[in-house]
Amino acid sequence: MPSELPLGALAPSDGRLPLSAAVGSDARDLGMYVHVPFCRVRCGYCDFNTYTATELRGARQVDYADEALDEVRLAGRVLADLGAAPRTLSTVFFGGGTPTLLPARDLGRMLSGIREEFGLAAEAEVTTEANPDSVDERYLEELAAAGFTRVSFGMQSAVPHVLATLERTHDPARIPDVVAAARNVGLDVSLDLIYGTPGESLDDWKRSLEHAIQQRPDHLSAYALIVEDGTKLARQIRRGEVGSPDDDLEADMYELANDMLAEGGFGWYEVSNWSTSREHRSRHNLSYWTGQDWWGIGPGAHSHVGGVRWWNVKHPAAYASRLAQSESPAAGREVLDDETRRMERILLETRIRNGLPIDVLSPTSRHVVAELIADELVNAEAALRGRVVLTVRGRLLADAVVRRLTD
Repeated sequence: MPSELPLGALAPSDGRLPLSAAVGSDARDLGMYVHVPFCRVRCGYCDFNTYTATELRGARQVDYADEALDEVRLAGRVLADLGAAPRTLSTVFFGGGTPTLLPARDLGRMLSGIREEFGLAAEAEVTTEANPDSVDERYLEELAAAGFTRVSFGMQSAVPHVLATLERTHDPARIPDVVAAARNVGLDVSLDLIYGTPGESLDDWKRSLEHAIQQRPDHLSAYALIVEDGTKLARQIRRGEVGSPDDDLEADMYELANDMLAEGGFGWYEVSNWSTSREHRSRHNLSYWTGQDWWGIGPGAHSHVGGVRWWNVKHPAAYASRLAQSESPAAGREVLDDETRRMERILLETRIRNGLPIDVLSPTSRHVVAELIADELVNAEAALRGRVVLTVRGRLLADAVVRRLTD
């Protein structure tokens, strides 16, 4: 959840959506993202819309569950007034920040309110992110009892000096403990890793991968570090206190991850994501990549319903104030035209294992596919089946591939 909000038109104070957002809703899944914007400390690389206790100024963590539930009820009213097809939620994802800084009963209470307002589909995926040092087995047991099905731990690295550069506070030795605790209470497990941290070697990265694979999670994400303007890490690099990420080394790290994860029984399904089976892919994230509908709850949260995208005010105090006045917390929005939606589909679906139907491309871009095959960026066999699927090299250059397809 990036901290900077985009530009856009003002959103109406009652949150109502244009009638166009209901078109085709019966063919799309509906999910919900709940942003919990609290962290114990701010990591030096983080650009997300998060707040430590000293930064809240006019908002309180203890009030947050009730505030979020006010927006859940608003969402129910807006979608009912829109006349969109009635849909139970296929996925719910609590992200942050650190959702597990809140008491487990608060997360459970929010999920209960979501279930009451929308209902959950059979076999719905319900995930929370968690820092390894913010939960124990009792906490996770409460989440499982409340209806959570999955937990995503922010492991990031198994190497102390890498964690120190990232300013992550957990002990890598906690990872086996929390994974075992989640397993004991029946939760599926995902681990998140970051590679390309200044000072991280290829051997360091191999060590982190080995440690993650040894835990036998159901799912694993591996993201290249992006140095965002305005972060502490960006300032440290600018002052020469730490080095910049090395693009060539990051490419080597990605290829190593792909090879080791494949050998470890993980199948790639999106540029930065692997799972032990189709059933353990992140269905919530796949809904983003395949253009489904979702409502984002919380400060700075983004939503998308039927080609309408909007985003909430950033600060928890402003968010709470809007809801206290029975107003929508939406700060701005945009209605996507057909060409923008097509371009975004190209951007997102080329990143996933299923690929993009070639007939979505313009006639000119379809000719580019042959060049991409020759450059070993697109899989030739998949193209014969009418789909654009990236090779490993194509995944490394995904942004460049998209630019060529949309020029």
